[in-house]
Amino acid sequence: MAEQEQGADRPRDPLDEKTWKELVACLSTIKHGSVTLVIQNSQIIQIEKNEKLRLV
Repeated sequence: MAEQEQGADRPRDPLDEKTWKELVACLSTIKHGSVTLVIQNSQIIQIEKNEKLRLV
């Protein structure tokens, strides 16, 4: 089966290079907390980082 050319009707890769770099940056700078991916139409549209500061 031949591959289709990427066009307007074909969704983009949900983990393109820019998204991957942003996600890795969030994960590498957080010690305690969470990283949430917001998905819309099978695409990552937002990355939320919630960091906790441990005082003990």
